[in-house]
Amino acid sequence: MPTAPQLDRRAFLRGIGGAALALPVLDAMGAEVTAQAPRRFCAIYTANGMSLPQKTHGIDEWSWFPTAEKNGEFVFGKSTEPLAPFRKNLSFLGGLHHPSGPKADPHVCSDMWLTGAPLHNPKPGTYNTASLDQVVAQHTKKHCRQPSLVLSIDAGTGFLSRTGTIAYSLEGRPIPADNNPRRVFNRLFRGDRDSMNAEREKLQKQIKLVDAVSASAKTLDKQLGKSDRERMDQYLTSLNELESRLIAAEKWVDVPLKKQDHAHLKLDATNESAPADYYRVMFDLIALAFDADITRSVVFMLNREDGMGISDTFPIKLGLGHTHHTLSHAGDKAGQLAFAKYDLFLSQQLAHFLGRLAKYQDRDGTVLDNTIVLYGSGASTTHTPKNLPTLVAGGSKMGLKHGTYWKKDDARMSDMYLSVLRALAIEQESFADSTGTLSGSIFTRV
Repeated sequence: MPTAPQLDRRAFLRGIGGAALALPVLDAMGAEVTAQAPRRFCAIYTANGMSLPQKTHGIDEWSWFPTAEKNGEFVFGKSTEPLAPFRKNLSFLGGLHHPSGPKADPHVCSDMWLTGAPLHNPKPGTYNTASLDQVVAQHTKKHCRQPSLVLSIDAGTGFLSRTGTIAYSLEGRPIPADNNPRRVFNRLFRGDRDSMNAEREKLQKQIKLVDAVSASAKTLDKQLGKSDRERMDQYLTSLNELESRLIAAEKWVDVPLKKQDHAHLKLDATNESAPADYYRVMFDLIALAFDADITRSVVFMLNREDGMGISDTFPIKLGLGHTHHTLSHAGDKAGQLAFAKYDLFLSQQLAHFLGRLAKYQDRDGTVLDNTIVLYGSGASTTHTPKNLPTLVAGGSKMGLKHGTYWKKDDARMSDMYLSVLRALAIEQESFADSTGTLSGSIFTRV
């Protein structure tokens, strides 16, 4: 029988306004192209550090970092036991830090977690530099409908040192996060032409209003205080972000999405619902977005620093007696044990997410095999910018070798981030204050 003609990988779709867009990877392009599975990145952040109990309390088994070995392998602590089924798919990394961390206000550790920026010396007009996820998005956006997906527990941007997002543009500006499951679902999976036109019309009205204000910007600047100018800047940034997402989505509107089962999604969950229900639906949305190749760069901020935001009360909802921030400051045995049990709860949610990624299949392995998942915090114990709790999962098809507890004193987070970029086949010379890649670690392609 005659063979079907093979599509040229350079084939293009013509989108809105005649803009060119490379086709997604299709089976008709041949095995040489389809063998190239997507390479994805997901960063998950929790505030206030992790529980590393004082030795005098005799509860070392509740340490987030492994404290014991058996038969040459690390033993999961009680707060990370839910992750044990993924031993061959994950590793703990110890000793990492940002050199700028000790120089900064301890509450900006979430601001700089993915950037490493010296926040006391930012670029003009900003207070940060590009976050790792946005560098990834610049290289992967041509392949998918959305350049990146930015999520957090409270949405928006928050404010300096009490940020509500961990994503920063290439110019160092905070990117507003979303926290509404149904809105995120509609944005990712309901991108039909009618809904996009309605969103475009609404956006155009907002832009006209901003243009009218901008016409007298110099006069307005003199009237506004610093905080008001920052709010205006954040508003403009959110409009620009929305417009860039619309432009990207419009180009793909006629390309059908992968067929998936969405029946399990609890889209009515909110950050005021049962904490597990909320986190799991957000993780389910990320996993589905990766499976459908809608985006290849995602961040999700689970908690905010210093008692800010609704998730600070989650430990109380879970019967642990105090807020998250209060538990992070606990010095007594009972308080540190309760803090560790909240870490346990978060580990259960992360295990759910890894399970979803392992369930979905790529052309080459699972979605987890082709995704680097970074999970951690910007402090070890409260306000301590050294030995940042860091877990890396997935990426076995990108050369990551797992099942270890790797540690090196004063290793740079930015060196690890450069290693992540190399594993994603992004040949960048440096990232932030990196001095090289994290040699001798779990990253073999460095």
